[in-house]
Amino acid sequence: MANAVVEQNEIYLDGVYYPTTRPIRSTLASIYPAKVVIGDTTKDSQLRTSIIVWSDHRGGIGINRMEGAGGVNRAWFSTSQLRYKNHLVLPGLATETTTPTHSIDGATIGAINTLADEVYAFWNGSASVSPILYKYNNNTGSWGSALTQSAVDQVTDSVVYAAPSGTTYLVFAHYDANGSGITYSADGSTWKTDANQGARFLTVWDERLWAITNAGRLWYIAGNLDTDSSVDNDEVLDAQLPVPSGSITKLFVARNAMGIPIIYAATTHGLFAHNADNARWEDTQMDFPVHPDNGKGTVRWRDSVYYPSGNGIYKYINGNNSAVITIVGPDKDDGLPAGYRGAIRHMAGSHNELLVGIDASAAPSTISSTSFPYQWISHHGARTMSPDSGNSSILGYNEMGWEVKWASETGGKGFDAMHVSDAYSEYRVWWGHNDIIHFMDLPKDIINPSEVSEFAYAETSTHETPWFNAGQSEVDKLALNLRIEAQDLTTNEKVKVQYATDYAETYTTAVTLDSSTMGAASGTYTYTFGSNLGAGFRAIKFKLTLYRDTATTTGLEKFNTPDVVSLTLEYRKKLAAKWGHTIDIDINNEYKGNDPKGMRAALISAIESTLLVEFTFRDDSGGTRNYYVDVVSAQGMEFTGHDERGSTTIQVVEP
Repeated sequence: MANAVVEQNEIYLDGVYYPTTRPIRSTLASIYPAKVVIGDTTKDSQLRTSIIVWSDHRGGIGINRMEGAGGVNRAWFSTSQLRYKNHLVLPGLATETTTPTHSIDGATIGAINTLADEVYAFWNGSASVSPILYKYNNNTGSWGSALTQSAVDQVTDSVVYAAPSGTTYLVFAHYDANGSGITYSADGSTWKTDANQGARFLTVWDERLWAITNAGRLWYIAGNLDTDSSVDNDEVLDAQLPVPSGSITKLFVARNAMGIPIIYAATTHGLFAHNADNARWEDTQMDFPVHPDNGKGTVRWRDSVYYPSGNGIYKYINGNNSAVITIVGPDKDDGLPAGYRGAIRHMAGSHNELLVGIDASAAPSTISSTSFPYQWISHHGARTMSPDSGNSSILGYNEMGWEVKWASETGGKGFDAMHVSDAYSEYRVWWGHNDIIHFMDLPKDIINPSEVSEFAYAETSTHETPWFNAGQSEVDKLALNLRIEAQDLTTNEKVKVQYATDYAETYTTAVTLDSSTMGAASGTYTYTFGSNLGAGFRAIKFKLTLYRDTATTTGLEKFNTPDVVSLTLEYRKKLAAKWGHTIDIDINNEYKGNDPKGMRAALISAIESTLLVEFTFRDDSGGTRNYYVDVVSAQGMEFTGHDERGSTTIQVVEP
């Protein structure tokens, strides 16, 4: 039961009642000290409010909760373009090509590649249906009729091989568990198949075409590929990978520790380097626990090898007799939203970015050490999400951060193949998804959206900031104003601004900003929270949805995008109310059984207490006006000698 004070001019402190000589003076103690501004003022120089601005998103996606303002250049998830400071615009336009008529149920795209400025692709079938090869017609935007070819098994890889004689071939690998081979052409019209050796993956090195079988046997062909009816190429067998059959996940060329290009094999067990002088494979520092997704789509980009495992990517720099391995994948920090996690299946380098294809139809699996009866057995663990709910995507990495280039609107469909090409004098990335081949134009340089008038944009995108708690989860915050600076708005090019609070993904729409609500095509719009009362939050986040004109009357609509320059939140921090009280205590007479000496001793005990002491001057049965305080100051007048009388002024404060 809480203690109470019922007498006039009385207080209760640490178990003792004291008389007072004047009313209690109460002050609010929970107030931040005023800011000290040195030099010129800035946007955060206001004494009563604080400011945070989102205008630079180049740090990329992957931060769900900010640490103070440290992640202000990051997003949680965004399908908008993030590469340009002071510009948040729509993503590039992805074009769906017309799928050719075929009789394959559940068709997937085996491989896509370019020969003589033309793009070719294999549609894979089931075990009982042969893959079908098509050539894209850039004029009609269709794949036309199937080409004559004789690939009989699943196509898994492709490469362009320039023979020493000057003849260039487009080569596709196709395999089954027992072998199969290669299908190739030098002109795109006449195709030949060589099934003398199996081929799962291909690469070109030392002016030779190299292939590796599903069982891990490396072989090569030097010189021209036979194009007559006999198809009698001279395959030379080489090294055997020291891993079980089916472990190979990629074959590629990168430099070794001496800076010399060699062949590497990515496997589910790690990375192996080819020793051409001794025709054998050697272990590298990239030696990992076995995992079914290890190495799928491994690629060399710029000076490094990028080796994926699930959603993770290891960056491997080999040179100067040393190797450096760092983690750079989209699983860093807070990763990806559950519906986009999947596993990396393909990667391709472009001028500005490393492009990564994530197959969200296959959720990442967790593997425990007890899952392996012996070292070569791989086991798929429990799924982390339903395989029919994920959305496959393409992410781009520019060594600063990750950006979503494209995200599927159809859940549960795999990501099949990816290829970067300059065919038809257009720099594009091509990929396969859900029986459809898509392409997207890529910039060859870093572009400023304000200076480019003919870049095609998608129709819509979303951008989610991380949760922001001002670095103080213990303090209540009050959102006051949100200022949105935008340009290139029309009645069709617009931005919907929403916000959510306290980690609940329930959004309130602040404004749908267009040229009408803004009053101009460009400018700053201020949204006031709570009809000028503000909106309280522990944490707050924002979602921006960008739209452009979807009409096709002129064909120029695809070159329009709204452009969000900045998003500025003005907010106030408010500490929980803590009270301080100043009391004048009379210690001149005996009071409620305590003489002046006893009261002074009790008061000194309260002052020196290492624990909080109870204080009240009210009769409140609920105890809501009982305070637990520190005595922070004391000043008094005392008589001398044996006379303990006097008066003391103390100040008590809630911590």
